[in-house]
Amino acid sequence: MTKTTFTREEIQRYARLSPFELKNIFIELAEQAQADEPGQKEKSSRQMLNAGRGNPNWIATGPREAFYALGYFALQESRRVWTADNLGGMPEKQGAYERFDAFVRANPGLPGIELLAHCVQHGIQRFGFDKDEWVHELTDGITGDNYPVPDRMLTHAEQVVRGYLADEMFDKKPPADGLSLFATEGGTAAMCYIFDSLVQNGLLKKGDKIALMVPVFTPYIEIPELDTYEFDVTYISADSFAETGVREWRYPEEEVAKLADPEIRLVCLVNPSNPPSLALSTRVANQIKEIVATSNPDLLIVTDDVYGTFVDGFRSIAADLPRNTLLVYSYSKHYGCTGWRLGVIGLHDDNVIDERIARLPLAEKDRLNKRYGSLTLEPEKIRFIDRLVADSRQVALNHTAGLSLPQQVMMTLFSLFDMLDEGQAYKERIRSIVQRRLGLLLEGAQMKIHEDPYRAAYYIELDLLAEAERVHGTSFARFLQQNYEPVDALFRLAQQTGVVLLNGGGFEGPEWSVRVSLANLDDLDYLKIGHHLRGIFDDYAAEWRASRE
Repeated sequence: MTKTTFTREEIQRYARLSPFELKNIFIELAEQAQADEPGQKEKSSRQMLNAGRGNPNWIATGPREAFYALGYFALQESRRVWTADNLGGMPEKQGAYERFDAFVRANPGLPGIELLAHCVQHGIQRFGFDKDEWVHELTDGITGDNYPVPDRMLTHAEQVVRGYLADEMFDKKPPADGLSLFATEGGTAAMCYIFDSLVQNGLLKKGDKIALMVPVFTPYIEIPELDTYEFDVTYISADSFAETGVREWRYPEEEVAKLADPEIRLVCLVNPSNPPSLALSTRVANQIKEIVATSNPDLLIVTDDVYGTFVDGFRSIAADLPRNTLLVYSYSKHYGCTGWRLGVIGLHDDNVIDERIARLPLAEKDRLNKRYGSLTLEPEKIRFIDRLVADSRQVALNHTAGLSLPQQVMMTLFSLFDMLDEGQAYKERIRSIVQRRLGLLLEGAQMKIHEDPYRAAYYIELDLLAEAERVHGTSFARFLQQNYEPVDALFRLAQQTGVVLLNGGGFEGPEWSVRVSLANLDDLDYLKIGHHLRGIFDDYAAEWRASRE
């Protein structure tokens, strides 16, 4: 790309792209601007600052060290069974804990060994694990020498992750009913599996009405539009204002009331939201509970709670409406492990999905019995959580389904780490990082946001049109709308300053809003981004004043 200026019509065409694809255009523009700088000094002042992606620039080192320490023990266990050049055997179960304990004592200087020992002991103390069974699952799992058995999730891993979710997603007050988990290749795979299985099992059909609580992560908007689904989408908009020019990013009562329509089969939300980064309020959660209790008892809820750990006292709606909710959680943001692809789907054992499948017409039941008939002589008894597993591998490959065992072990160690004092200190540290970056961004931008105790601050969504009205009044806001496209500011930022942000309209937010990730750059970079954003804003104001002369 060699263009330096764009017509309004060209910007309109680009604005049709997904924000994650449009971001690539901005990156090209920012890189081109750097290349066009005449001198090294000026070039360094044009450093590209890409705050478009949510990939954090931190990682949790402790549980990774524990993982690698476990790997050394696992290899010792393998060589104990069968020793040859570069060849070992499968670790044995009997006596596994005693050998592990001896390994810990013999290797006090091995990085991660102390944390690994604490994690293993915590599993025994909190969950009552049989010592040999527990250590063998970890050892065999990290070796990766077997297919996942059970395919949905390893037995001990599921109990540990269930405990982690109880602590972090349910505020240590989980529902009494059991929560079954399916380990997936990150939250994105979980999304795909859920939509596919709901359709495969006749719970959703083409053209059905669903709802999205917006703004929301863009794939939740784009997947229902695919020709596979073609759902009729109702938007529940967080469009309330705290004061003139300051968005509250909360859902008005009348918006949430749309869910009372019994034709709406499913509602999807990200909680805390993406991009506003606010946890669902108690008022809204209670309103949804009332709707499910009265007007729409079969409503299915998919809640994506990846950012829940960034809010103190977070409680998922899956805790309040366990029978109706599919919980999606990913470890990617909290632990800085997007490349590990670690996620889970949670569904309580007492749920309306299995009830609805049981109520399907006979012809539909016959179709599903044929679909899953190769797995069991009683396919009608397969629970939806297990149908998700089978559908993830086109049913025929169910016997090789499941998340890889080393991934499940890493997920288990991340979860156990959180249950220790070290993990809680780590959580407070990363919360403080994003909050500090938010403060620096706002200092540079000189913009006002609504104070909210449920703010995760992983992202921030700033409405430039609302800010225009707050600072200069409605005439300035009208000037922007009449003369520029909503994404014009993002083109200017990329070309003139090297800053890359995402357009909030691509998340079904206000067209003039921008999303800033507070996770992936150094702290002072956010002060620079704020200054650049204010500079672009002031340029618009100068153009507005000139037009009035």
